[in-house]
Amino acid sequence: MDATNARQTDVAAATSGAQLPGGASLPAPPKGGSKPNPTLLRKRGLWLVVVLVLAVAAVPGYRLAFGRPKVLWATAAVQRGDLESTVVAAGILQPIKYVDVGAQTSGKLKSLKVQRGDQVAQDQLLAEIDPILADTALTAANATLENMTSQRSVKQAQLVLASAQRTRNDALFADLLLSANDRDVTRAAYDAASAEVGSLSAQMGQASAAIDTAKANLGYTKITAPMAGEVVSISLLEGQTLNANQQAPNILRIADISTVTVWAQVSEADIVRVRPGQEVYFTVLGDARRWTGTVRQILPTPELINNVVFYDVLFDIPNPERVLKIQMTAQVFIVLARAKNVLLIPAAVIGSAGEGATLKVQVLKSDGTVEPRTITIGIKSELVAEVKAGLEEKEQVVIRPITAQAKTTSALSARKGP
Repeated sequence: MDATNARQTDVAAATSGAQLPGGASLPAPPKGGSKPNPTLLRKRGLWLVVVLVLAVAAVPGYRLAFGRPKVLWATAAVQRGDLESTVVAAGILQPIKYVDVGAQTSGKLKSLKVQRGDQVAQDQLLAEIDPILADTALTAANATLENMTSQRSVKQAQLVLASAQRTRNDALFADLLLSANDRDVTRAAYDAASAEVGSLSAQMGQASAAIDTAKANLGYTKITAPMAGEVVSISLLEGQTLNANQQAPNILRIADISTVTVWAQVSEADIVRVRPGQEVYFTVLGDARRWTGTVRQILPTPELINNVVFYDVLFDIPNPERVLKIQMTAQVFIVLARAKNVLLIPAAVIGSAGEGATLKVQVLKSDGTVEPRTITIGIKSELVAEVKAGLEEKEQVVIRPITAQAKTTSALSARKGP
């Protein structure tokens, strides 16, 4: 009996003072050890059901008062326009033809006749090297030739004498008036004189060649332009000593920039789509003009830049006004295909789908619902893609869904005035 009274006391303590919605509280159980009233228990159960119903109704009420998230759609209208598919590359402008002008003889650079930017004609005098060494070498070669000429004259006179002695001794030997030994001595003397004349003749030829070399070296002291063009760089200055014995030193560079060549670096992923003869255009910094040309050549040897393989694509651009300069940076566009007056959608709609692919997109209808649609893609660029089938002009294509944030004020407070 005592245990039963203790449990009833605990239940009364637990339920006593329980708060209900609206500030009401559950009635406390009767004191003492009397049995619980059935009517009171039914009232308590009814209050608990009311609390649960209010809790369930609070959720939609909160959503009604404060708003619920709403799904919106980022769309783009299908439009008509022109499109071109291109390969984009960076390029460098170089002269179509140039030559490095060097020195073929040693000596001090006596004078420079041109400056950077000068226009020169073919065979125009560009620079002079001090001719003292070349002139001295030419004088020495001439002296050597004169010496050889004099020596050969002496030997030729000795040869004439030896020839006469041999003829006379041969006649005396035939008449038995001269011994065979004397005859042989005169014949040997003739042969020796003839050989010495031949040797000096060869040495004279060598001396003549030395003279020609000395004259050429003297001519090399005057450096002329091998082609017409513009002086684009000068490597040496007046007064510097040139040593052409080991390597020909470059003095300046002449380039023909009436036509420039663009060297465009195309990655290995795009080079498979590039062919000679394709149209290409480019722009340079600081100038809004567009220069156009055609691909002339694709060099077979690649270049590795930051572990990426690039191939050089070359094309020529006329530059009669010389507006384009050497080493300018060009933004190059190689045209792969063009389409005019076609349906276009943003490239973001199709993602990584390639040209000619078939895929599904979503179209936003006028009632706010979306409809799946199968479309066929034509050519594409970095920004837009051609739609060949599946869409109509001005239809709204879904790019991505947008979830709107819930309201931060209730509907009741929003209707209140200031």
